[in-house]
Amino acid sequence: MDEPLTLEQIHLKLLERFDGTFAKLKDIPDPTTLHDGLKAAKRIALAINRNEKIALVGDYDVDGVTSTAIMIDFFKRIPYPLEATIPNRFKDGYGISASIIDRLDATLIITVDNGINALEAALVCKARTIDLIITDHHTPGATLPDAYAIVNPKLPSCGYSFKEICGAQVAWLLLGMVKNELGLALDMRSYLDLLSIAIIADVMPLIGINRVMVQKGLELLNVSQRPAIEALRLFLDKTTLNAEDIGFQIAPRLNSAGRLEDASLALRFLAATDVGEALEALEYLNKLNTYRKDIEAQTTKEAISLANPNDTVIVVAQKGWHEGVVGIVAARLVGHFQKPAIVLSINETGIAKGSARSIGAVSLYTLLDASKAHLLKFGGHKMAAGISLHLDALHAFKATINAQAQTLPKSDFIPHEAVLGSLKPAQLTFELMHLLENFEPFGEGNPRPKFLLKEICAQGVKRFGQDKSHLGFVIPTPHIEGGVRVVGFKNNTELTNGQTVSLSFSVAKNEFNGSVSIQLMLDKLYHH
Repeated sequence: MDEPLTLEQIHLKLLERFDGTFAKLKDIPDPTTLHDGLKAAKRIALAINRNEKIALVGDYDVDGVTSTAIMIDFFKRIPYPLEATIPNRFKDGYGISASIIDRLDATLIITVDNGINALEAALVCKARTIDLIITDHHTPGATLPDAYAIVNPKLPSCGYSFKEICGAQVAWLLLGMVKNELGLALDMRSYLDLLSIAIIADVMPLIGINRVMVQKGLELLNVSQRPAIEALRLFLDKTTLNAEDIGFQIAPRLNSAGRLEDASLALRFLAATDVGEALEALEYLNKLNTYRKDIEAQTTKEAISLANPNDTVIVVAQKGWHEGVVGIVAARLVGHFQKPAIVLSINETGIAKGSARSIGAVSLYTLLDASKAHLLKFGGHKMAAGISLHLDALHAFKATINAQAQTLPKSDFIPHEAVLGSLKPAQLTFELMHLLENFEPFGEGNPRPKFLLKEICAQGVKRFGQDKSHLGFVIPTPHIEGGVRVVGFKNNTELTNGQTVSLSFSVAKNEFNGSVSIQLMLDKLYHH
């Protein structure tokens, strides 16, 4: 039987995630090591000095909208006019395209969080003598666009040492160089509030410089006077925001605009000039998000019924599914089947378009690249991607990607959120909680640690919530009067008072009416 972990063992195990040391802001690698970074910065500075027309093309997810908001804010501070546009998911599709370029009047176009596979758009820019600067973080294809400059840490030729950064970080690093070229007195740390939202929303690993940027960003979020951030604190009724608030409360609302209507709604919120305007925009985003949840729940139910649980990669397609929720549904299928999943919406022209999500160490990009003969288009990174294909090619694609996935080792499919080790009830102390707080923020690449309690007596068992879908009970412990409360949201497991069970859980701080207590968030319950 495994011995319970000591506090020192927990500390060392978590420290291993960071190679034994924590990064500081000063450890952010020199942005001039980014491929074409300095070239792009000099071209932007030249365009400003020459009074050229500059246009920006963003993306409709949180990372893309946040990147756009940072760019708009930076140009306002210079001040210099910037024509910013975000493609509409339904009318324009993803990223910069010939039709988007037609709408822009500029001699210099900059992309944020898109463009690495925009081969046609780059040729259109070249033909019209428009200089195109691509800033992106998605995995490049075999052929690169013929652009003036490509700033992307994932390029094989890029010397930037920390590769796993999001689109907003790439844009921010570039703007830091533009600031230096123009000799501006701007504190680039003032964007860390927005950057922390983008890093978490785009599921970047919270290790290395990402961890410290989010840490400092969260500190700024809690005091930021940016109208959008003030509105968020008011709306969520919170004086302090954490990484989970971004992941579960803020990001879904921002994403709902691009998923269901137009990302300009989220941009209007982030770029609001007063709190009243920001709150009004946030109220609308909240309504959209509620609607998104309803659509998503129905689509998830249908997708699960269509899936073949024996496949190595779950692939489902259906006419009428809302294109804006297929990514979330794919993530739900990954959770349900514990396998990579691809969810496609079939349109009236016979094109299946959708999103893919992965699990464990399975690289979606590699699997899709090996199956690209059947695809019209694909792009993304290891854990998430977007694809489109003719409906006629669906069967062959499904067979090919499953055949490719079957060659991978079984260990690649194990989710990263494994249990760190077992504890005894007596170890559920504030000392443990404070130790864990030192390793926040938790998220991708640094998951909130899960522990195991074996053969404990569940007391005070009760169901709560409007539909009684949540489970609560108490674990007796010698140091805390009344024991420690366990909460399992959306948990339908049968449990009776006094029953002996084992459980996996994470430790959370519960603040209520000015008092702080330890609360265990239930992961799985094991009956004996």
